[in-house]
Amino acid sequence: MIDVIIVEDDPMVAAINSEYLSRLEGFNLRGHFGTAKACLEYLDRQEQTLVLLDVFMPGLDGLELLQHIRNTYTRVDVIMITADRSSNDIKKALRLGVIDYLMKPFTFERFQVALLSYQERRRLLESHAELDQSILDKRIFIREKPSYPKGVDAETLQNIQNSLSSRTESCSMKDLEQDIGLSRVSIKKYLVYLEEIGKVASHLDYPAIGRPLRKYRWL
Repeated sequence: MIDVIIVEDDPMVAAINSEYLSRLEGFNLRGHFGTAKACLEYLDRQEQTLVLLDVFMPGLDGLELLQHIRNTYTRVDVIMITADRSSNDIKKALRLGVIDYLMKPFTFERFQVALLSYQERRRLLESHAELDQSILDKRIFIREKPSYPKGVDAETLQNIQNSLSSRTESCSMKDLEQDIGLSRVSIKKYLVYLEEIGKVASHLDYPAIGRPLRKYRWL
């Protein structure tokens, strides 16, 4: 059984995370803490714990708490669960050894993947005195190539993502058509997929003259 604590100052979000956790076998929720101070008081008593950690909290924020955990507790693992989308903060969290990084809002399926992957990793490391490269590759480090819907090409998808992420403002399919060199019908298929997986958001723009225009922005 893996002991888990939730460090989140929003009771509603904490309740959702708690409910998600209750659907998974092998995890024991030991508490919910709304501040870094309360979290540290718990870890002083019970070090081997998985922490589901938010970034935005009063007082010591999640990244500062993560740094303190890394410096002080050697048997604590952390999964970030936060609305923080800053690439600098994500890089810092990864350098400090987070197991996973979930951006709010996320689905139960994504939460499940994060927790079960951690469970598998921990079970593997605790059940083997020694491991060889093939086990590490199959079970921890090397993942299968992502599968895409029919008609979605990985290279084209990356080109569209690069075009969207480089823009400071929302853009239309016509803008992408000029940038990528694909037809609008083809581009729309990729944009629908990116919206489905939460990487792109769209909205209708209403010009003074003419029909409404759908625009897209990178999240």
